[in-house]
Amino acid sequence: MSFELNRFLWEVIMANDVVIEAWNTVLFKKFSRFKFLFVEGYAAISEQVFKRHPPPTDGKMLDVGCGFGDCTIRIAKLIGADGVSYGVDCATNFIQECQLSAEQERLKNTNFFVADVEVDDLGGPYDEAFARFGTMFFNMPSLALKNIRSSLKPGAKFTQVVWRKREDNPWLHDAELCVKEIVPVVSHEETDAVHCGPGPFSMSGPDMVSDMLQAVGFERVQFERFDSEICIGRSIEEAIQFALELGPCGEIIRLAGEEGQRLKPEVELALTDVIGKFEREDGSVWAPSSAWFITAYNPL
Repeated sequence: MSFELNRFLWEVIMANDVVIEAWNTVLFKKFSRFKFLFVEGYAAISEQVFKRHPPPTDGKMLDVGCGFGDCTIRIAKLIGADGVSYGVDCATNFIQECQLSAEQERLKNTNFFVADVEVDDLGGPYDEAFARFGTMFFNMPSLALKNIRSSLKPGAKFTQVVWRKREDNPWLHDAELCVKEIVPVVSHEETDAVHCGPGPFSMSGPDMVSDMLQAVGFERVQFERFDSEICIGRSIEEAIQFALELGPCGEIIRLAGEEGQRLKPEVELALTDVIGKFEREDGSVWAPSSAWFITAYNPL
């Protein structure tokens, strides 16, 4: 292996260490606080993608960036007792949560493991791979996609769900615009603080993602648009706190450090109008969302 390639891989691993630390610490705590919104709030999206692209009966399927493992568990139930649903995540804390959930469900056909999808062996070969909002935070997405493809059987399908453009996801974008008017934006390069990676809209461009998938060897790439309303809070207070802690808004506040914390009450007040427009009569908050269901195949 050349010196240049060794150096490149070392830089990737070091950059990933920052992201992995974030997901294992501060982001894990924040996601756990709002676990209901990620599991129940996204359930309709998961069900729709599994309806359109059913998991292979009695097959082996990999769930990439499995988070709390709710999709991995759902796949295990759909795939049949003779199949196995594998969930992989870079964060040990998430995998421990997954294992507890599988034990509570008394499932015997799930398998969870910790790995950096960009550089680690993912096992396999798998009949299919799946990712619901698990590919958008890779520092080097091409490496991750190439590694996923190498874990698939010839002809196997990879289905991923990613957010479409910001403007069609106002629950994230409007909060981001709001906070940018109040809090100074600190880039990842300007701070030593851990961060989530590229962010939720890094895979929103179909031309760019299609080129990327084909460049690493996938073929027959297709995009399906799926619009739906998702629950971003069981109350207006929860929805505002969700925006303050997570997504682009929360990341801007956190990376701004002490100044972000000082200005947080002002942002919270401003978000009352931004988030309040999505409130329903029962007090819950549902906002329009738009995602891509992307399918691609490993060549035969």
